[in-house]
Amino acid sequence: MELTFAACFLTFLISFLCVKKTNAQLTPLYYQTSCPTAEAIIRPVVQQAVQRDPRMAASLLRLHFHDCFVNGCDGSVLLDDTSTFTGEKSAGPNLNSLRGFEVIDNIKAAVEKSCNSVVSCADILAIAARDAVVLAGGPSWTPMLGRRDSRTASASTANTVMPAPNDTLGIIISKFRAVGLSVQDCVTLSGAHTIGRARCSSFSARLYNFGNTGNPDPAINPFYLNTLRGICPRGGNANAVTSLDQRTPDRFDNSYFTNLRINEGLLQSDQELFSTTGASTTALVNLYSNNQIVFFQNFQNSMINMGNIKPLTGNNGEIRTNCRKVN
Repeated sequence: MELTFAACFLTFLISFLCVKKTNAQLTPLYYQTSCPTAEAIIRPVVQQAVQRDPRMAASLLRLHFHDCFVNGCDGSVLLDDTSTFTGEKSAGPNLNSLRGFEVIDNIKAAVEKSCNSVVSCADILAIAARDAVVLAGGPSWTPMLGRRDSRTASASTANTVMPAPNDTLGIIISKFRAVGLSVQDCVTLSGAHTIGRARCSSFSARLYNFGNTGNPDPAINPFYLNTLRGICPRGGNANAVTSLDQRTPDRFDNSYFTNLRINEGLLQSDQELFSTTGASTTALVNLYSNNQIVFFQNFQNSMINMGNIKPLTGNNGEIRTNCRKVN
């Protein structure tokens, strides 16, 4: 399904006005003079990466998400460890899980050839995430730009603020609200799990010993439970992966929400959006399951909202020439 031009323009206009009110220093035209070809340079690098590995679309989207939740959208997730700080790559939610760093390196190298020390790594993450979603069949949006890069990172913060696969709904919502995102943003952005994979270690407790009861999570569809046990047998490889959406694993669509309605959410934090009694999130799951256009429209807005979390602007931070280390 495609949005009409009028609907797309209205969505962008509303998003632009909302972001402008909260952070006037970010603008979609930030590189119009300093590096007008920035997005045209980034797009083919992302396209080549996704063509080689369809999983990369989800990986690039996830990098932007994990960056923004930890002290704002500042490129800190890309920094390697140094003698003065432990980077976020080694934090529990990221270690052996985040992927795509080499793609960002390739993008940065390509951009630097045309526009030396102009385009931030934080903005590259925002643009690459949008391009990845589009390549997977999802909606497009106009990212707000002008972020600068941090000079430090925080593994300890990443270990505490990131939503976890076994979080309850209340905890999930509180973590989103802590960074200024609404319940609607929470449900909408969770829809990013329509693409990507998860390791057995992220959900195997649901299959065998949910809540230390010795039984599986009663919220799992029995047929789905058998499928997952086949992929993640008791005592099996904890690092084995399976698709978050078994039906259309590499296509960005609304089937994630349909899966929740038949108790086929892979992670506990996914299924909680629909299975929690009296949850305010249930109506949104039903809406998005029935109407992909609305989901896409709201996803555009929520991605812009997320990209506006505490960006470094003005004279704060720097423009890294290498996304893995400070200048």
